[in-house]
Amino acid sequence: MKIQSIMKSKRHGFFISSVLLGSVLVLSGCGTQSPSTSSSSAHGSATSPTQQTITAVGAENEYANVISEIGGRYVSVTAIMSNPNTDPHTFEASPQVAAEIANAQLIVQNGLGYDSFMNKLESASPNANRKVIEVQNLLGLPNQTPNPHLWYNPSTMPRVAAAIAADLEQLMPAHKKYFEDNVKKFDASLQPWYNAIKQLKIKYAGSPVAVTEPVADYMLQATGMDIRTPWSLQAAIMNGTDPAPQDVQTEQNLLKYHQVKVFLYNQQVVDPLTQSLLTLAEQHHVPVVGVYETMPPGYSYASWMLKEVKDLQKALVYHQSTQTLS
Repeated sequence: MKIQSIMKSKRHGFFISSVLLGSVLVLSGCGTQSPSTSSSSAHGSATSPTQQTITAVGAENEYANVISEIGGRYVSVTAIMSNPNTDPHTFEASPQVAAEIANAQLIVQNGLGYDSFMNKLESASPNANRKVIEVQNLLGLPNQTPNPHLWYNPSTMPRVAAAIAADLEQLMPAHKKYFEDNVKKFDASLQPWYNAIKQLKIKYAGSPVAVTEPVADYMLQATGMDIRTPWSLQAAIMNGTDPAPQDVQTEQNLLKYHQVKVFLYNQQVVDPLTQSLLTLAEQHHVPVVGVYETMPPGYSYASWMLKEVKDLQKALVYHQSTQTLS
């Protein structure tokens, strides 16, 4: 298995130029190219340059990680969005991204408008044999679903892993058992996260928390937290629109008057408002837990999710902040 990452951000929204869409039509006729940057397999062995592999793309690196966990030595994976220091909502597709998508045999993307550039690039390089898993559709979610951060929902990734295995089996039927065994291993790797969620819910359900936007809301709901931040404020920050002054005042009061026990801060969407809220939380000694939209370096999906719950637990029990993951 090989993994590489491609990510470039632009503060003015998703951007795919007509030149790029034209170029991808040319690129779609090229042969499959393995990523130039290689790494050892998630299962302990490096991909041989001569070994047959399936070229796969994860629009977000958490999905790319799951592809690699299931496909192991039989996949070469590219993660399009992976930089924890940039805003995924403002991604700018490049010709390199277009080439990766054009050559991919398997793609996993989020949907719900979060990575809509993928649909445009796929349409520009049609391939009847390409397998595309759009998680929104896999879960049967309507377009009006307000929170697109589906990977924080504990029920999402087992279904994604099973769908990945099913598609890989169609592409490489001889390795069906290998892929199915890796699904079992992946599912087992999530058990510590599930157990941590269960224990936190037993002891701290109903604890009031504040957030900047709904990045980790699915996980917070699973742990039984009481999210006090107005949804309208979360949505405004997420969508880059001006929030209502009364919503900002409500959020400020939550922090100033200790009406919440933890403040969960999206480290990838930072602006003067969110920075001012972070400063306010620090001034009033409200523990801060940083959350991310793409998987931070050095983590697998399972270990990342477990760390977020553990950090939330530390904030609730010991009033300890963990603003960044490293």
